[in-house]
Amino acid sequence: MSALVIDIWSDVVCPWCWIGKRRLERALASFEHADDVEVRWHSFQLDPSHPAGLREPTSETLARKTGAAPAQVREMTQRVTDLAAAEGLSYRLDRAISVNTLDAHRLAHLGAAHGLGDAMHERLLAAHLGEGETVDDHDTLVRLGAEVGVPEDEIRGMLAGDGYAAEVEADFQQARRFGISGVPFFVLGGAYGVSGAQPVETFAGALRQAHGAAAAR
Repeated sequence: MSALVIDIWSDVVCPWCWIGKRRLERALASFEHADDVEVRWHSFQLDPSHPAGLREPTSETLARKTGAAPAQVREMTQRVTDLAAAEGLSYRLDRAISVNTLDAHRLAHLGAAHGLGDAMHERLLAAHLGEGETVDDHDTLVRLGAEVGVPEDEIRGMLAGDGYAAEVEADFQQARRFGISGVPFFVLGGAYGVSGAQPVETFAGALRQAHGAAAAR
């Protein structure tokens, strides 16, 4: 049978997306047909209205958008930090910088064109959520892409123009057609949707169901 495709919509600044990625990976690690699975990443922006070039501490962004006091923001970020730690992820959201993620998504598509889609998405998530990197800075994006094997000259050329902007926009449009309003969002076999960073057991059940349906076709 052909590969079971898992399409994932995600934003590289989304704390739940890295948690969801790890939980899916854990489910795949014990899935007997994991070799038949292909994962494809798709672009989504949690805040498409974030102005290009605006960089501000994520804590300030959250306070402004939610109206929460600084102490409440710290409590919110600590909860997700603790959940991430349970998945082996080290978050430093106190250092995170909110930016417009369009260029980071273009880099993710360039990485995918080199067969490095998963590695590139992982690197961008780690950079923003764990390392306090500014993921709209072009020099930073060149460095991060090169770390996973994307040619530096191709990254610079892409960032200097509009390379992969159409592919990113196509992902946004597909998300709207699917009614996706938040991420992570997983579509298994083109038919089974899983919304959010669900428990490993939920992903395992969805994998079995989607693989069984594909095998029956």
